[in-house]
Amino acid sequence: MDYINHLNKSQKDAVLNVEGPCLVIAGAGSGKTRVLTYRIAHLIKKHNVDPFSILALTFTNKASNEMKDRIEQVVGTDARNLWMGTFHSVFARILRAEGNKIGYPSNFTIYDTQDSKSLIKSIVQELGYDNKLYKENYVYNRISNAKNKLISFNEYLNNKIIQEEDISSLRPNIGIIYKEYVKRCFKSQAMDFDDLLFNTNILFKEHIDVLNKYQQRFNYVLIDEFQDTNFSQYLITKKLSAVKRNICVVGDDAQSIYAFRGADINNILNFEKDYSELNLIKLEQNYRSTKNIVGAANSIINNNTSKISKSIWTDNEEGELISIKKSFSDNQEGKMVASLIFEEKNKNHYLNSNFAVLYRTNSQSRSIEEALRRIGIEYKVYGGISFYQRKEVKDLIAYLRFTINQNDEQSLRRIINFPRRGIGKNTLEKIILIANENDIKIWDVILDAKKYFNSRISTQLENFSDLIKGFIIYSQNNDAYTSASHICSLSGLTKEFYDDKTIEGLNKYENIQELLNSIKEYIDTDNKESSIDSFLQEIALLTDQDSENNNENYVSLMTVHMAKGLEFEVVFIVGMEEDLFPSQMMLSSRNDLEEERRLFYVAITRAMKKLYLTYSNTRYRYGILKECQPSRFIDEMDKNHIENSIGEVKNRSFVKNLISDKKNKIESNTIHAPSENFVESDLNHLKEGMKIEHKKFGYGLIKSIDKTQNHQKAIVNFKLVGEKTLLLSFAKLRIVK
Repeated sequence: MDYINHLNKSQKDAVLNVEGPCLVIAGAGSGKTRVLTYRIAHLIKKHNVDPFSILALTFTNKASNEMKDRIEQVVGTDARNLWMGTFHSVFARILRAEGNKIGYPSNFTIYDTQDSKSLIKSIVQELGYDNKLYKENYVYNRISNAKNKLISFNEYLNNKIIQEEDISSLRPNIGIIYKEYVKRCFKSQAMDFDDLLFNTNILFKEHIDVLNKYQQRFNYVLIDEFQDTNFSQYLITKKLSAVKRNICVVGDDAQSIYAFRGADINNILNFEKDYSELNLIKLEQNYRSTKNIVGAANSIINNNTSKISKSIWTDNEEGELISIKKSFSDNQEGKMVASLIFEEKNKNHYLNSNFAVLYRTNSQSRSIEEALRRIGIEYKVYGGISFYQRKEVKDLIAYLRFTINQNDEQSLRRIINFPRRGIGKNTLEKIILIANENDIKIWDVILDAKKYFNSRISTQLENFSDLIKGFIIYSQNNDAYTSASHICSLSGLTKEFYDDKTIEGLNKYENIQELLNSIKEYIDTDNKESSIDSFLQEIALLTDQDSENNNENYVSLMTVHMAKGLEFEVVFIVGMEEDLFPSQMMLSSRNDLEEERRLFYVAITRAMKKLYLTYSNTRYRYGILKECQPSRFIDEMDKNHIENSIGEVKNRSFVKNLISDKKNKIESNTIHAPSENFVESDLNHLKEGMKIEHKKFGYGLIKSIDKTQNHQKAIVNFKLVGEKTLLLSFAKLRIVK
């Protein structure tokens, strides 16, 4: 394959110049993945570099697998020998090999976010702290941020600034929770996602021989989406490449949008300071979008001061101007978007999958969903509960995890009395208390149950331990699928869900079977280990994006954060209002505002052919009807790329006047003043087609009445607020005619 001829000049420079440090600034749609793929292929094919000596780091397994497949098309099966994967998967691999040096076994458990929060919740309860103040989400984020900055619990407790922050937030004991959390994880022989980075740093810091081993192994280090790295990730890769200095990072500072996860834009902005001999290459040609979309995106990002200068351009067609659409309410916004999708489909013969609706917050999907359902357009909301987070799936996974690691406290909590076997919550808490007080393992307490419990409870615990010991022996002699099927059956899970003949029970049973199917598929895949342990590691490191299937024929509804890396023919960015986008929470500093602007830039550059921006004059926020102002980002766009027909959005003063002119109308639409003769009617006489008056929603027409339910419902099409479903037992209506 003659891959070089497929590249433009800048891309060739990035592929061919493989020695020394290199920073590739890859603008949106500039062929970043192609460059990274071909650079690795070029190292193997033309420079005879051993694939085992190349470390390539990504943020999703999906990206890693796609790149590996592309590389294999060029160099053949040698590509399978690359050290390529997500930061977490690669560092987990190193820790499984070297973790014994810092006190962890090779089969340590990886806690997901839910496991971590559950443990924190237990610790807060055990320490007697107020769970309303010390909410697990808040505490988890504080601990996670500390770990990503490589702040240990000792440093946390002794840092005056951090302590003052916690005291001012009325949560002075987070450091104590952090200390106990680390202790409990270690005792459970478990690491959370942040630990995979934190402990790798500890390993390299405390064991120079291990660091030197991997410095000598990796002659070339490549990092994708470098703008999304945090301090911990950058420090590890900086250490690994310190000897050979062949580090190549690819990213776009304009798409740095994950500061809330700990991503540090300064890693890419200041990269040159660490490497004076840096080769800086800019990929500025956009292959994705039309000239109007590229021009609009450039005009937005140029308002940021913290950036690497570049000029993105395209040879693509001029394309349609950007459309800005206004509505009087968020419900009307939803109807308008649905109608425009319908029109675009008919006009351009698009599929549902050609469309995406992007929003700043998940809650904005409601009005869009309702409108799409109403006109029969199929859609999918991305970012819901993923398969591996469903309770029944996590139940079986907990059995598998505990079979591998009998010190896993969170798995024990899930399985010890599910299905029910007479071991109550008090017994469980006593097991954990005994283990903590005597500094022994929870499994040792269970194995020695007669010492601590009466005969009835000890018998139940002995039965449980016999069950687990049987699973341990069976799994050592069988592959992951056979073992999992055996565990699922003997644990009682299969029967538990199969005997539940409700729709919910059937769905749970099918999900369990699907998990078993996924295990079978996993072990049937070439070059994969077949143990339960290897399967658990694989699924523990999956990201949200890895589980999404973008090939289905749905309109995609997602937050802008979820949309990063994707592209669609037609994109709607809804809720373009001040305090929503940009978010009110991101207006306290210039850095926060610039991150919001980068987020908007990412949203714009998802569009290939057509871009719509929509906003509402009014929107309910936290139960209160708010009058809205168009986003400042609309004002910042170059008006040469915007449809002239929507002149009201081109300057703020015009919009303010427009809203002022319509104020009375808006108020009458949304805050209806009941007529003087308003008296509630007897709704037993209510019929389809009748005109009615509602105290709040005003006048409407009865569209249909459902009398099949215990509570009779009416669907009413109100003139000014749209369609509403009302329970007639509660509705206060006046029949007009």
